[in-house]
Amino acid sequence: MSQSNAPKFVPALDPEFLPASLFNREYLKAAAESDASVEVKFVLRRPNGRTSVFETRILPDDERTPVYAERLLKSLLWLRGGVEVYIAGCDKVAEYLAAHYASPGPQTFDCEFLGGRVYRQELTIKAISLSDAPAPNELSSGVGRHLDGCRIGFDLGGSDRKCAALIDGQIVHSEEVVWDPYFQADPDYHLEGIRDSLMRAAAYLPRVDAIGGSAAGVYIENEVRAASLFRGVSNELFDTRVRRMFLQLKDEWGGIPFIVINDGEVAALAASMSLERNSVLGVAFGTSLAAGYVNTVGGITDWLNELAFVPVDYRRNAPVDEWSRDVGVGSQYLTQQAVARLCPLAGIDLPDTMPFPERLVEVQKLMAVDDPRAKVIYETIGVYLGYSVAHFASFYDLGTVELMGRVTSGKGGEIILEIAREVLAAEFPEQAIEMNLPNEKSRRHGQALAAASLPEIA
Repeated sequence: MSQSNAPKFVPALDPEFLPASLFNREYLKAAAESDASVEVKFVLRRPNGRTSVFETRILPDDERTPVYAERLLKSLLWLRGGVEVYIAGCDKVAEYLAAHYASPGPQTFDCEFLGGRVYRQELTIKAISLSDAPAPNELSSGVGRHLDGCRIGFDLGGSDRKCAALIDGQIVHSEEVVWDPYFQADPDYHLEGIRDSLMRAAAYLPRVDAIGGSAAGVYIENEVRAASLFRGVSNELFDTRVRRMFLQLKDEWGGIPFIVINDGEVAALAASMSLERNSVLGVAFGTSLAAGYVNTVGGITDWLNELAFVPVDYRRNAPVDEWSRDVGVGSQYLTQQAVARLCPLAGIDLPDTMPFPERLVEVQKLMAVDDPRAKVIYETIGVYLGYSVAHFASFYDLGTVELMGRVTSGKGGEIILEIAREVLAAEFPEQAIEMNLPNEKSRRHGQALAAASLPEIA
């Protein structure tokens, strides 16, 4: 990165951080000023026929172009989703991306995860002419915001499962139950845990009219297509015991309205309902990085919004994600994993065998007594967030970003928010984006209430 465009904010524990937002801004400025740049459209089509189109400019012979184009495609794949990719306007870039995303290859995880698990067909990348590029064809669903009747809402996290019972929008019961689903090989562990939470909530209702739920991962018509909660389950058991788990639960509850969607989507819906506004990105800093988006008309799209796999740091030696094996992606910067990674750099010595949630608890205890080592961790994450939100704004029409999840709890969350706001104001003053932390009531009840509101009672 040129010195003239170096970050104004350098994370104290990670001085080599190369924000995607600044790299892209410099590249696009050069493209806009060059007669050699060409218009290019990235077209991503999903099996349901829905199509996303992202327009940009490319410098075909610039040494930065492979990084810009590949990281852009990676971001689009995990933000918007798609399994048929068309690069319109630059055959050279299309050829490079097709080779880079061939499996086996550098992006094998993306190919197998998106193609095999999420969309169940091979990921392909082809060159087309600009004149052949289709128009965008996006889906916007009005799911949620239904509060009539007796409802159960649940949220499945990596360290606990939350569940609430509601009568006409009023919460009559809410609880959190600790569990450890990530590396459990037996799907019965997950199934019995969910059943237990639903039965506990039902005990507080005269009847159950509808059930709505959220969990990290990709859910299509209540089918589990991909989810970190089940990463310990073998592929064979995933297909036979996990994929239709929520359809099985719906049958067990007599076929009542029953909807499960990504927890990020529910987080965004909860924020939209609480704030009474649209164009909201909800981001949960937890075991992973969950996100969801409520668009300008208050709808939810069929985008993936998997920010955990979106690159936010473009340096070559960026931290490696333990699941995808890619570098510089959101899971290493805005999650419990980020806190754990930064602990030794801050001089906080914790056992390598200590689970990430427990390490976060230790850091939060230190922050509660204003330990400077804990403070610098949150300051570093705040810088990450400010530059990352600017990057996300390239893909979303953003008015508000609502921050949630255990990493944002307590004093640490306030520091993250303060620093991120400073970064946005100084580096990207043209982006009028409001960032908020939910109030205590929303933290405790908002997600479950929004999840319960998903199904419509006929």
